[in-house]
Amino acid sequence: MNFHQYYPVDVVNGPGTRCTLFVAGCEHQCRGCYNQSTWDPRSGNEFTQAMEDQVIADLQDTRIKRRGLSLSGGDPLFADNLPAMLALVKRVKRECPDKDIWLWSGYQLAEMSLKQQQVLAYVDVLIDGKFEQDLADPSLKWKGSANQVVHDLSQLIVLS
Repeated sequence: MNFHQYYPVDVVNGPGTRCTLFVAGCEHQCRGCYNQSTWDPRSGNEFTQAMEDQVIADLQDTRIKRRGLSLSGGDPLFADNLPAMLALVKRVKRECPDKDIWLWSGYQLAEMSLKQQQVLAYVDVLIDGKFEQDLADPSLKWKGSANQVVHDLSQLIVLS
């Protein structure tokens, strides 16, 4: 898996102060996507063990009270990303059990593959659905277009 950006301190991509990772690889290629540079899975930098260790260390750093990890892209649930994503979310839940995980994906929850569902088993909040430029609305909380849905997987309810 490759990644484009990592922000150890982020207050935009989810509630509270978070660590945010933008991965490479997306097959959706939504019209109007603000992050087109992440579509190619070979772009960006390799997500190494050292980078994974850095994410964990940042989540555990007590100098900043972080609420959790946000995963975006590209698409964290792009097929090539699934092995590294699964390893990362499992490790976060094991070593940082007080942190939540938010994940943005163009895939819809009802259509997820078994491998994608394995990753979601460790995710607290999923924002699903492709970005639809005709439905874009900057006033929406945590999503870019009205068709996208915020799923609270920790409570197994859907928030729209």
